[in-house]
Amino acid sequence: MKGDPLVSIRCLVYNHEPYLRQCLDGFVMQQTTFPFEAIVHDDASTDGSAAIIREYAEKYPDIIKPIYETENQWGKGTISKKMDAVMHPNSKYIALCEGDDYWTDPHKLQIQVDFLESHPDYVMSSHDFSTFDENKSAIKYNGHPLYLDLSYDEMFKDYAFRTFDLDDSFRFRFAATLACVYRKGDYIDEEARRQIPYFYDFVLFYFILKHGKCALFKKNMATYRVHNGGIYSGGNPEIGNENCLRSLYGLYGLYKEKRWFPKINRHFVDLFCYLAKRRKIRKLLKITLRHVRKVPIDSTVTCFKMIISKTFEKVFV
Repeated sequence: MKGDPLVSIRCLVYNHEPYLRQCLDGFVMQQTTFPFEAIVHDDASTDGSAAIIREYAEKYPDIIKPIYETENQWGKGTISKKMDAVMHPNSKYIALCEGDDYWTDPHKLQIQVDFLESHPDYVMSSHDFSTFDENKSAIKYNGHPLYLDLSYDEMFKDYAFRTFDLDDSFRFRFAATLACVYRKGDYIDEEARRQIPYFYDFVLFYFILKHGKCALFKKNMATYRVHNGGIYSGGNPEIGNENCLRSLYGLYGLYKEKRWFPKINRHFVDLFCYLAKRRKIRKLLKITLRHVRKVPIDSTVTCFKMIISKTFEKVFV
């Protein structure tokens, strides 16, 4: 399809060889009335991911736009800028999907873009998805898996989609990376890029939702893959919680949003308990002192109440 792409898909890849074809097939199968592109960034994979990307780039040159790294860039703050440089300047929307997840509906982009085109007060759309656990060889669908305090039926009732805003983002997760399409814009200032080392999806969504609403569709159009090599699903809990805390401390330091405390506290408690179980006393002292310096003392008090509660639960329950 000729013309400038309306949508730019951003796909991060690192050692995703076993899953990558399924991910890229989800891109090229999209049936749309508009052109789109997929910026596929291989972050110096040590497996055959780069070769797969080259194969698809040769077969679908109008869609797959590759970036190949010779040195891993994760956490250096350079990946986003490199993808921006390759992305077509006239694209209007950005879709996200990492190389180990995949889309299952060929009309996904059309549905989400049509909605955003006809609803200018919305900046983002998301949708339901399934979870596939590689370790159990099982796929699970039970409503939106990241939604915390309402059942799926309560959330939607008779609606095809529900609306959420910035205030909602502090209470639960209604958007996920593989399901997100949002309006392209300059949402993040340079100071935030300097202060926040890891731009996880919840960080990106925070900045986007400052500018409008998100629609969550009652339609399952993708699959999130859980596996041992995943950054979130299979990584080291110590590293994962540490990196999330660094980003959350950066967010709080910039904007003093006390509504981040429940998420900050949860990651601190998880990290503390993980280290305590392994008797890493020096690291425990280090993260506790840092927490006291970064947030008000009442947050630390809340954390230790949570830790004591968890300890008693394990002893007496």
